[in-house]
Amino acid sequence: MYLKIHNVLGHGKIIAVCDRELLNTTITCSTCDIIIDHSFYGDIIASDSEVIAAISSSISANLIGKRVCNLAISSGFIDKKSCIMIGDIPHAQIYGL
Repeated sequence: MYLKIHNVLGHGKIIAVCDRELLNTTITCSTCDIIIDHSFYGDIIASDSEVIAAISSSISANLIGKRVCNLAISSGFIDKKSCIMIGDIPHAQIYGL
């Protein structure tokens, strides 16, 4: 997975994580296009434990991909209903961590 930590002065960390195979792609559906690029999702490869630690220490998280969403579900951050499907790719946003 790729991880980027966005530090928001005076507020904390917002993280963005995507599955590795999704970086530098565009997901298209009838209502939107999502461009998954390194400027938002970063170019740092992170392990499961690093992603969990980053989510735990953030104020919010933006997750896209089957692996990262399943990790967030299995770690208790979200439930499956929290994910929206864009085509066959799950996406979740977590606020108020």
